[in-house]
Amino acid sequence: MNIKDLSMSYGLQTVFDNINIQIKDKDKVGIVGVNGAGKSTLFKLILKRIEPDKGKIIIKHNTRIGYLPQVIKDEIPNEKITVLDFLLSGRPIKELENKLNNIYIKASEEKDDHKLKLLMTDIEKIQAKLDYYDIYEAENILIKIISGMNISDKLLDLTLDQLSGGQKSKIAFARLLYSKPEILLLDEPTNHLDQDAKDYIINYLKNYNGIILVISHDIDFLNSITTSTLFIDKVSHKAELFPGSYDKFKKIKEEREKTIEKLANKQEKEEEKLKRIIAKYIGGNEKKARIAKDRQKKLAKLESNKVSIQKKYKETNFKLKVDTKSGTTPIKVTNLKFGYDQNLLYENLSFDISRGEKFLIIGENGIGKSTLLKLILNIISPISGNIELNDKITIGYYAQEHEILNEEKNIIENFNNTTLSIGQLRAYLGNFLFTGNEVYKKIKHLSPGERSRVALAKIAINKPNLLILDEPTNHLDPDTQKIIANTFKEYDGTLLLVSHNLEFVDNLNIQRMLILPSGEIKYYNKKIVEYYQKLNKKNYR
Repeated sequence: MNIKDLSMSYGLQTVFDNINIQIKDKDKVGIVGVNGAGKSTLFKLILKRIEPDKGKIIIKHNTRIGYLPQVIKDEIPNEKITVLDFLLSGRPIKELENKLNNIYIKASEEKDDHKLKLLMTDIEKIQAKLDYYDIYEAENILIKIISGMNISDKLLDLTLDQLSGGQKSKIAFARLLYSKPEILLLDEPTNHLDQDAKDYIINYLKNYNGIILVISHDIDFLNSITTSTLFIDKVSHKAELFPGSYDKFKKIKEEREKTIEKLANKQEKEEEKLKRIIAKYIGGNEKKARIAKDRQKKLAKLESNKVSIQKKYKETNFKLKVDTKSGTTPIKVTNLKFGYDQNLLYENLSFDISRGEKFLIIGENGIGKSTLLKLILNIISPISGNIELNDKITIGYYAQEHEILNEEKNIIENFNNTTLSIGQLRAYLGNFLFTGNEVYKKIKHLSPGERSRVALAKIAINKPNLLILDEPTNHLDPDTQKIIANTFKEYDGTLLLVSHNLEFVDNLNIQRMLILPSGEIKYYNKKIVEYYQKLNKKNYR
């Protein structure tokens, strides 16, 4: 893969500026950079879903490319298909066999030698594809992948629309591996993997006979599989390929920055010294004038070769304020019953949440945690029971799939209900790292991490006294996760949260937990959260 003279922008916002990168066959490349640097955009360019302003990405013709996005819903066109059929569709063996049989029938009836020769050529091409997809071993290969990724037999018979978002991501990953692409594009692939499945994937990718490009915040995963690291700099819009794992890249980069900083400091001192001499001797006698002239030449040379310390990328900086207090019991749930068809999620579920409380919902995947939030928000209706919301509450809702955002509008247009002026709004968005022309980027062109920041900004601007959050850290880099954890920790409104991120949850000062499906209420216990975190990653049912 050869990335040559690549430049890309969204409107007036530059993403890449004249990038040149050579990726060799069998390279396993970790792609790193802050949210919004252009990591996911690079994948879209490789997939030819968008076109660059200049330059090109050269890939051998007919190369099979497999892609695992962070948000999987747009990659599944038919959610009524069973999990097993979806997995099997990764290799188009049935379609190729049917096509081959039809050509054999035509060939047996064809009298014209030239047409028969063309049909035999088609047969050879299809047979070559079937050989590539290991027609006789494909079933065993799929069974090994299903077993290695801990996909239960029960899950195989379900349709995709019956799965949670995490389950869909895991199934899509398994299908991708089975599809046998020559180039793998992986965007946060370990988000929904238990340790056993992760170990299996690491071993699989280490032995993968093709190019791997992987975007991940999972440092251990990157260090385990990558042979080089591509750093995309959001400030300079440049990219550089470093040899070795993530840790080696960090070491090289830090040492380089220290060297540049030392050199910059040395040059600055030299510059000040030369300027003092010039100021002292300029306009003096002939000897002093010569000294001044000599130092001016040295100063000019120094300035032409001067290194500059690149400015650091800013961090998210915002506070969640409450405009007005809610009543003493913002949410009261009584005898709630809900389920789909024969699958009853909960019955006689009752609990209430006090004003200012931080309340966590935990339980196995697929047990109805996100569904309960939607019931409270009246997005869906219960079979029976009652949900009382205090009439003084104002709600800020963060959904996993960012449903509160309009993808066809730009960032500014998604804040059309605010009373802030454009200048005030731009200043506000700056706290969420959207500055300059970035505010005019359409939501559909943002990375998942950037969308998360827009969603958080949209919630915070209304100063709600009740926050309902569904996996708010899913697409955020570790530094931003820590920042928003501190923000939610200091929030003095009521917080209702679903999250699998133990490190994030453990810093929020959670008071109580609701355990589903039992409906049991317990005081916060880190060990219980850790148990469900491990269980959720292991049992996808």
